[in-house]
Amino acid sequence: MRNPLDDPNRPVYDSDHRLFRDSVRTFLKRSVVPFDEEWESKGIIDRSFYTAAGEAGLLLFGTPTEFGGAGTNDFRLNAILGEEAARAGMSSAGLSLALQNDVVGAYMLELTNAEQQQRWLPGLTSGELVGAIAMSEPGTGSDLAGITTRARREGDHYVLDGAKTFISSGQNADLVIVVARTGDHPHRGLSLLVVERGTPGFERGRNLDKIGLHGQDTSELFFSEARVPVANLLGNEGEAFSYLVKNLPQERLSLACTALGAAGGVLSSTYDYVTNRKAFGQKIGSFQNSRFVFAELVTELTIARTFLDDCVRLHVAGELSAEQAAMAKYWVTELQVRTADRCLQLHGGYGYMREYPVSRAFVDARVQTIYGGTNEIMREIIGRSLGL
Repeated sequence: MRNPLDDPNRPVYDSDHRLFRDSVRTFLKRSVVPFDEEWESKGIIDRSFYTAAGEAGLLLFGTPTEFGGAGTNDFRLNAILGEEAARAGMSSAGLSLALQNDVVGAYMLELTNAEQQQRWLPGLTSGELVGAIAMSEPGTGSDLAGITTRARREGDHYVLDGAKTFISSGQNADLVIVVARTGDHPHRGLSLLVVERGTPGFERGRNLDKIGLHGQDTSELFFSEARVPVANLLGNEGEAFSYLVKNLPQERLSLACTALGAAGGVLSSTYDYVTNRKAFGQKIGSFQNSRFVFAELVTELTIARTFLDDCVRLHVAGELSAEQAAMAKYWVTELQVRTADRCLQLHGGYGYMREYPVSRAFVDARVQTIYGGTNEIMREIIGRSLGL
């Protein structure tokens, strides 16, 4: 079976992108696959992964050449990287790359001043520095206006108090972009502060015990009278909400790209399973139910690929709307969950065994409909755009 993602004529990508895709696959085989199980068991990715990605030129593609980057502002590279990592079943590593490139990188490349670029971009691009963004709080998830973490100005510092939770790369992070309240207005009172490792008053809680994505460290973060230099303010004070609204579509598009890759990967491995495994004297794949399941999923993945490729094209052109990004995130992540579920069913009892990759694909998929804005919020964004 040809994987629906393997169409060589995907019009959004050219020959250079296809060569880049090959290099990403080589990197994953060399620097991720041999260590993935170890990272999963330890609950954290080794720091050497980030420096290996930096050496391979896979971090912050848009970093100017004077800071060690390629100076290439082409989201198609990000999309390929996320898709391939997820397709290979390396969900934790893929999420870490997407977070560094598509989320943290977006803020660092767009909002940093000259001094901040010199301080942070070389390390983020080489992998010597790991980034994270802290939005969610124990009492606040998708509602940014409900953020209570507060920063008050005292001379040349902000004094930061509050707590964040569900922070991806929370243990590894050297730089944490914290969304904090610097004013009382629900939206215009939010600012972005970069909190550096070792800041007094900044403490990390436990590495949270998740049902999936075990290799991706997810943490609680605590700030108690943490003194953050005013020089670490990202962008302008009070404008964080507008920055978040601007960058969230890219984050959601990134999640859709990883969802597509993961769905294609688990479908392909399941095809190999059903064409070899026998029951009642014949291969499982020869049963009508199996043929129908594959017919449906291949069709849906082909539709998803076509839609998502068009969203990537629009984003590269600066024309992707928040509603289109919400559609992509909502529909493709739910397709990922559905694909993993149906593929697990085709494995029968073996699908419930942890040594079979489909079981990991199943649990890793579930969070995709939650983070980056729940799919209920995605439906709300789409519904409001219809004037309802």
